[in-house]
Amino acid sequence: MSQRDNSYAAVMARSNEIMKASVGMDYDDYVISPIAFDYERMMHDTGYTHAEIVKIQSETKVGNTPLFELKRLTEAVRKISEPGKGARILLKDEAANASGSFKARRAALSVFEAARKGFKGVVAATSGNYGAAVASQANQRDLKCIVIQEVFDSRGVGQPEIIEKGRKCEAYGAEVIKLTVGPELFYIHLLTLEQTGFFNASLYTPFGIRGVETLGTEIAEEVRIRYGKDPDAVIITHAGGGNLTGTARGLLAAGADKTRIVACSVDLSGLHMASDTDFNKKSFTTGHTGFGVPFATWPDRADVPRNAARSMRYMDEYQLVTQGEVFFVTELLTKLEGIERGPAGNTSLTAAITMARQMDRDQIVVVQETEYTGAGKHHNSQLSFARENGIKVYVGDPAENVPGKTIVLPERLDQVRGKAQDLESLKLSYLRNAARRHPVQAWTDEDISFLAQDIKSTPEWVRANLPTD
Repeated sequence: MSQRDNSYAAVMARSNEIMKASVGMDYDDYVISPIAFDYERMMHDTGYTHAEIVKIQSETKVGNTPLFELKRLTEAVRKISEPGKGARILLKDEAANASGSFKARRAALSVFEAARKGFKGVVAATSGNYGAAVASQANQRDLKCIVIQEVFDSRGVGQPEIIEKGRKCEAYGAEVIKLTVGPELFYIHLLTLEQTGFFNASLYTPFGIRGVETLGTEIAEEVRIRYGKDPDAVIITHAGGGNLTGTARGLLAAGADKTRIVACSVDLSGLHMASDTDFNKKSFTTGHTGFGVPFATWPDRADVPRNAARSMRYMDEYQLVTQGEVFFVTELLTKLEGIERGPAGNTSLTAAITMARQMDRDQIVVVQETEYTGAGKHHNSQLSFARENGIKVYVGDPAENVPGKTIVLPERLDQVRGKAQDLESLKLSYLRNAARRHPVQAWTDEDISFLAQDIKSTPEWVRANLPTD
């Protein structure tokens, strides 16, 4: 019997076959064209009702997390705002989930599905928080867990946050395969799935995204009960898009269709996330533009044939903040509100401060997640690592921040300003990416309708902005 070819090219060529076997879903069933597919039918075919997902998550210590009103921080924002401005800031404390982040919601349904289908274990490729969530859930469902993690640059140097998250995965009993940055991540992921026969607990399957929907419904229901209205805006840290997609779908399912969905990422413009030299010039492993922009402008770059995380379908605004602003707000949350949470989870809190200053006092802005902190995830560890890698860290005006060269910590709260990302440019970039996979001349009305939905636009806008190069 001939041995299967496990070369990079051969394994990549078998990717669809491997994915079908490891998820139990035939993505080909939903395909309309090289760029269009039946998204809502794919999500529906997970087969779970909202009530069933809530029950599944409650069995493994996930969901029903606290919603705090940040009264002292809100008051501090009002002091630097114009009269009548300064929205009420609420915080959904997702660190209360098993494993310490909202990703427990994604993992809970994926791991349940793996157990239901009779898989003996689960595999996840992740920088770490999701891996810890999958491992935590796998323990509670008596499944094995393998986490594949990009940890090191070519010098063998790993970021403190990634090392800390790997430690947490191992604490939950997962086998952690640690890689250097580069293209081998997807290859090793596919090879591991094929050799083990385990379930692909990808961040980007419909099961993972449906699991996050409970976060959106909880926010809508809790704000209504407490304040008698829907939140005016929900700010969501954006990387691969699952956090935003799932939360927005949950808000819509709860009828909160007037709530503004605001994405937020740390601005790491100019740093390439697949670059060995740039890898350790950032102090955030996720929640930054290195993931946020590429995944917004082409979701199907993921490790599944069709990504269920499609952020631009739901995104109304996209805010960018600097690393220094996030570190400052992390310290402020600890000092004013008495809760210490990891900087990556405070990305959206940083944008909430900027937005609250522009909103009326009777309005409500919700920060929809926090995450746990720990030795390597603490902002002081990340700042020390930045200095060791030649990044200049100083207190001043964060407008001077240059990703990969400087981290500027604000002196005062009124210097936390952030800036808006141009959504139209992202939509145009999305269309150019679509044209590379399927020539514009071949686009049908059905393709154009799909593209319009995928970027929260109209068919008329798409036709008026067809790529020409």
